[in-house]
Amino acid sequence: MFADFGYGVLVVSLVLAIFAIVAAIYGYIGKSQKWVESSRLAMLLTFPMISLAALSLIYMLVTDQYHVAFVYEVTSRSMPLYLKITALWGGQSGSLVFWAWLMSAFASSVTLRKWDRDREFLPWVVVACSVTLAFFVGLVVFYENPFGKFWTSLSGEVVTAMLQPVGASAFTPPDGRGLNPLLRHPGMVIHPPMLYLGFVSFVIPFAFAIAALVTGRTDDRWIRITRRWTIVAWLFLSMGLVLGSRWAYDVLGWGGFWGWDPVEIAAFMPWLSGTAFLHSVMIQEKRGMLKYWNMILIIVTYCLVIFGTFLTRSGVLSSVHAFAQSAIGPAFFIFIGLTFVISVALLIYRWADLRSEAQMTSLLSREALFLLNNLLFMSILVVCFWGVIFPLISELFTGQKVTVGPPFYQKATGPLFAALVLLMGIAPLSAWGHSTIKTLGNAMWKPLLAAVVVMLVVIFGFHIYEPYAIVGFFVISASGLITLYEFWRAARARSKAQQENLLLALWRLAGRNRRRYGGYLIHLSIVMMALGIVGIGMFQAETQGTVAQGQALKIDGYTVTYKDLAVFDTNDNRNVARAIVTIERDGQYLGELYPRRDYFYESQQPMTIPGVRSTMIDDLYVILVDWQPILASGATFKIYHNPLVNWLWLGSIMLILGSIVAAWPDKDPEYVSARVRRQQKPVYQPGSAD
Repeated sequence: MFADFGYGVLVVSLVLAIFAIVAAIYGYIGKSQKWVESSRLAMLLTFPMISLAALSLIYMLVTDQYHVAFVYEVTSRSMPLYLKITALWGGQSGSLVFWAWLMSAFASSVTLRKWDRDREFLPWVVVACSVTLAFFVGLVVFYENPFGKFWTSLSGEVVTAMLQPVGASAFTPPDGRGLNPLLRHPGMVIHPPMLYLGFVSFVIPFAFAIAALVTGRTDDRWIRITRRWTIVAWLFLSMGLVLGSRWAYDVLGWGGFWGWDPVEIAAFMPWLSGTAFLHSVMIQEKRGMLKYWNMILIIVTYCLVIFGTFLTRSGVLSSVHAFAQSAIGPAFFIFIGLTFVISVALLIYRWADLRSEAQMTSLLSREALFLLNNLLFMSILVVCFWGVIFPLISELFTGQKVTVGPPFYQKATGPLFAALVLLMGIAPLSAWGHSTIKTLGNAMWKPLLAAVVVMLVVIFGFHIYEPYAIVGFFVISASGLITLYEFWRAARARSKAQQENLLLALWRLAGRNRRRYGGYLIHLSIVMMALGIVGIGMFQAETQGTVAQGQALKIDGYTVTYKDLAVFDTNDNRNVARAIVTIERDGQYLGELYPRRDYFYESQQPMTIPGVRSTMIDDLYVILVDWQPILASGATFKIYHNPLVNWLWLGSIMLILGSIVAAWPDKDPEYVSARVRRQQKPVYQPGSAD
């Protein structure tokens, strides 16, 4: 009953989305507000309808209704309740339902805003959102139905279908296969929803951009409306990428956090273009420039969101992150092509209306440096895009799929990332319109001198002579110290003027310009993350060996001694092999670690769980690779020493904090009267505010 009901409301949701598209276009052409309002209400109605479908599926997941094929594939009786719920996005068809549900939620919420000033945008926002929603709901209805049921045919074969085939009888397996063990990690419980939230959120600024192109409103109004949507989208996408990295670090057992996997890159590419867009829109808001560029960036970001979803679900790429081969690939390809062609056609149609209101007059102005920032982001994106599609092109023309590995990406993007980190510290110091080497030098020379000192300490204090590592530490310290120096200068100036302590002065400065200081916190978080990346990327060490009980392996001053091993079954149908090893460094006992390998009987898949000793200096990461039934025969361990990697995770927390500060609601500057703005005398301004 619930399967039929869930599928039925999805069909109704598809009809509603199509009606919203037709009604919005008809209402706009016929200048009928009634039809436009009808399209808005249809859009709103999709959310409760898809919610009913999602709740029906969740109910079947938690109540073990294994006559439904999707439930059988992703759950089992031994799984805890929270995993049964999150199994909704643990399979292909369920994840598409979840994607559609989030899309309907965001599209509905944006249509609830006040439209008094922007009435002409409404129908085209509804059209853009509804087209995207109709596409994903259509995929579920026609290709990837999670409500299909098992039937036994007359020949005894078990088939999956929505309706009962002629002569077939219902079939219910006694238990399910269970969720893939790799997806049971807490990071993977949260990682897909964060990515989906980021993907879906970027549809909203795209919808307003399309509305601006269709209606001819090419000022920055659409950017101001969607500013927080864009920041929220960027935050969710960032969190999704970080959680995915943490999952890879904890579960995949290779001692790293980023393997330049094609599906990882597919999620990273819209983050790159979205980050460029976030910086670029400031130029349009402040100077009325780069209108063409902003439209291109948001169109590219939207298409990359769909492209990333396509790569994950089509099965065209081999990846630990990807779903199995599916028939939805061609549908995705056609949809991406159509949306891109239509968007570019609209852009060309309005090209003459998108002229800049000002010209770039200084290569050191903030807008010039932000544009350079954009070009660096897009250069990295081009490298990533080429690396992802090259194997597909190679297979298409030569019949052989060429693998593009991490060395290609590291060599091609490393210098670009270094330039970005350095530019991240310099760009906010420049002024809008015009800057000189002298003004920038005055603002930077002290932190740059401190960065040189840091570099000398790295060389002579820690005896690090690797050129790339030295350059990396200099760039990181320079960017971080410049940003911290700006915090200190601003807080000190306000503290002296207002007789406040430094912390209170900084708090009030951030409160007056959350977007600027939230951005500074994000920059600091990137610096911290870069420190972790350089640490593990440049100085990771590894060793592997088979040792008998009581014997040890050594790595970078650590001694890892094998003490014991236990193999046992658990109540949730797992076989666990758990080793005990002790850790010493320079003769000092540091504690025990418990690397293990779990084998899940239901899915017949193993999962490696490392034992990790973490400090802000390094991680010691121990993996149980293999073992012999007799302890004296020994066990095989693989050990990684990962310097500074925890700065990556600490920086991730700082990134979330900075994004929240930047997106926190306050009075929109356009609603503050000129009289009030004149009364707000800035205490410190190295350049005009962001």
